[in-house]
This record gives sequence, structure tokens and C-alpha cells, in this order.
Amino acid sequence: MRRSRKVKILATLGPASSDEAMIRKLFEAGADVFRINMSHTDHDSMRALVGRIRAVESQVGRPIGILADLQGPKLRVGKFAKGKEELKVGQTFTLDNNDTPGDSKRVFLPHPEILRSVEVGHRLLIDDGKLQLKAVKTDGKKIVCEVVAGTGISDRKGVSLPDTDLPVGALTEKDRRDLDAVLETGVDWVALSFIQRPDDLAEARKIANGRALLLSKIEKPQAVARLAEIIELSDALMVARGDLGVEMPLEAVPGIQKQITRAARRAGKPVVVATQMLESMITAPVPTRAEVSDVSIAVFEGADAIMLSAESAAGAYPVEAVSMMDRIAVRVEQDPTYPGIINAQRSTPEATSADAISLASREIAETLKLAAIITYTASGATGMRAARERPQVPIIALSPILDTARRLSLLWGTHCVVSPDAIDLDDMVERACRMAFNEGFAKAGERIIVTAGVPLRTPGSTNMLRIAYVGQDGKGGR
Repeated sequence: MRRSRKVKILATLGPASSDEAMIRKLFEAGADVFRINMSHTDHDSMRALVGRIRAVESQVGRPIGILADLQGPKLRVGKFAKGKEELKVGQTFTLDNNDTPGDSKRVFLPHPEILRSVEVGHRLLIDDGKLQLKAVKTDGKKIVCEVVAGTGISDRKGVSLPDTDLPVGALTEKDRRDLDAVLETGVDWVALSFIQRPDDLAEARKIANGRALLLSKIEKPQAVARLAEIIELSDALMVARGDLGVEMPLEAVPGIQKQITRAARRAGKPVVVATQMLESMITAPVPTRAEVSDVSIAVFEGADAIMLSAESAAGAYPVEAVSMMDRIAVRVEQDPTYPGIINAQRSTPEATSADAISLASREIAETLKLAAIITYTASGATGMRAARERPQVPIIALSPILDTARRLSLLWGTHCVVSPDAIDLDDMVERACRMAFNEGFAKAGERIIVTAGVPLRTPGSTNMLRIAYVGQDGKGGR
């Protein structure tokens, strides 16, 4: 099944989309990767979802990626004696280490690391910023705040700290249990929430030990400030605009989205744009015009994937939401301005043979109007370098490893095929031509370009390209 677009669609599974029949409908509507949100999924349900995705994968004969999204550290206030309180702008309100129920003057904050880290002048945003506090006095046991905006607060509301660097890692005890569980099922990607610094990836990297690739969700100002370092240690990025829009000024988020997208592209790392892309389709069969424009901007920007959250997980129109996102992406990529915008954002390749080969293959393919670029990849690195170039022609990634093909399903413009390893160079070209023909990318008499590493089966050795004619019945020619 060949997609008619290059950007990929990542759909979140949930109550509205958890059975096998619905997962298949979502795939057929355009979903390339499925997200399992561990904030709302227990281990048994997660295993069941993975099993159903793999069953659909077997039915359709295409590699399908699975992303498990870890919850990360959720910071919340305690409970109130009355369940909720009304505050006044300008009054003082205290967060402390006293676990008795709160009132209009104070509430328990069960996070000693916050009490120790917040400094005078730091902001504390409660309930996604609906209540805004500013610290005026701290002593390590309590934070005395001034109410700056908003008036309502109630039990267990979340706390965001845009100005505070917390001395805690991104993995909680729940995350560690969840990470072990998802890795046992063989998921392809693990998303890490509330990354603050490069070191936050170290523990997850050690636990994963190559069993899954790591995607860093950029949703805190601290992560934006150290973006280059985080990109270097990540396998992919996500522009998580929900919490990013809480902890940073809303008007800054579009610019930050562009910064993250372009930085990831320069590094050759996949980047996902997420949150509220078609939010109104949770309850409506069609999106707003503004949402269509929002999705279009991400596609024009060259994001590898665009994501649906509650729209596909809990909405009334999950299939329609995926189908709408697919239609928007297809139309954008057919727009006459699209190639020029994508080309203008290309960056200088790194001084490696893999980058040089990827650059050359893209330029040759576009100059000679070849049908496709075929890349042999065992680890997936060659596929990522090919996608970094954003060629106008399709990329077919051939891999003998199913896990690699699944991981690359997140990658821009990449059609992944699991194929037995080639015996020699002639066999490699023959297989590439046949695959391009059988998958509908090339007709008899058209040409393709093949990239690989010599000697064969040597990871990271991409150093060869060859132009080949597709003969009758897909046989290779010279």
C-alpha cells in the first residue's frame, strides 16, 4: 500500500480506537505510526494494543511503527478541605510540605524538589496556567506566592514551572516500570516527556539498550534553551505544543516550532509536530479553517510526521480525522510552492560519505527525473540521511530487518519494505528494480538510483550509488 504523500501521520489509540477493526480503518485512512499514551494505558491494555497493531500489520503486509509515550513527572498540588477554593488577584497563597487539606491560604505540595528549587521571582502555573502565581518568599519548606492572574484552584491540579530547573530526571518510578513493559513488547519508539536537559536521556538510553529508539518531547523552556545538545543525544524530536504553550508565551510557540523543526532537519533527525492539530474534530466531523492552516504549516515546514491525539484516541470521528489530515497533507505537497519552500530549508550536508552519497543521489534523481531512490539500510541510518535531503522523488528503504523498517515508518518520504539481504551487487540492483516495479514506483523503461554500502552487510558504510533501468516485469538493467 503506497501513500500519496511524504509526511507521515501518527495517530493516538484510545477508547475510540482500541479494537483491531478500528486500528485497521485508521491505517487504511492514512495512519503510518500508532501512539500508545502510557498516561492512560495500563500494561495489559498496552500489550493488547501492540498485539492488535501487529495483527493489522500482518494483514496489510506493511511495516507499521508503534510509539509508546511515557507520562514523565506529573507535578500536582494536594487536596483541599472543600475540594476547591476561590482566590483573589494580589493575595498571598502558600505551597508547603504540610499534608493537611488546603484552604484559601495554603495547600500541600507533595514535591520537595520543587520546594527546594523554586526561587523568588519564579512563576508557578496551576491547571495549565489558569492560575498564575509568583514566588515572593521561599525557605525550602514552603513557597509564599502572590496570585498574579486567575482565581480558581482545586484538588490535584497540575503545576508547571517555566522558570525553574528541577534537579530530577525525566523518568519516574512509573516510567521505569512502563519502559520495561513496552520494551518487552517490541515497540519501535519511546517518547520521553518533560525533558529538561541532555542528561535526562541517559537513563532511558541505558535501559532501552538499542531495543527502541528514543524521541524527546520538547515541551519545557529548559529544553528549548539546550535544544542542540538534546538533538544530538536523541533519535527524534516532538514539538509538544500543549505543555510548551503553558510554560512559554503562546505567541512564542509558532516560532519555536519552526526552530525545532529546522534544527531537527539539519541534524537528520525525524521531527513530529503534535497537539491540537485538528482539535475540533473530537466532536465535529470537519475541522476549522484555522486547524487546516495549522496542519498545512507543519507540512510546508517539512516535518517528518504530524500527530493526532484525542482526535483519534477519544473523539467521535477518529477515521474522519485521519482521513482529513491525509487529504490536507496530499494537497499541500501538490501545491506548486511546496518544492521551493522545502528546497529553501535544506542545509549543508555533514562531511561524511553517507551524507555525500545522499546528496548526490538526490541531485542525480532530480536532474535526471528518475523514478525513485532505493536505499539499502540495516540500521536505518542510511534511510535517515536520504530523508534528510527531502528529495522530490520517492525513497524506498529496503531492509532485511523488520524492526528497522518499522522504525523508518516515521520518516518523511520513506516507503519501507522488508526484503532479504542481497547476495552481491548485481543481486542488489535486481532486487531494487523489482521492488520499485512491484510497489508501483517505477514502470518498465524508467530509471532508479540505488545506494548502499560496500562491502554489503556492513552497517554505516554507505559509499556507493548506481543508476539502473527497470526492465520488463521489473527486472533490472544497466
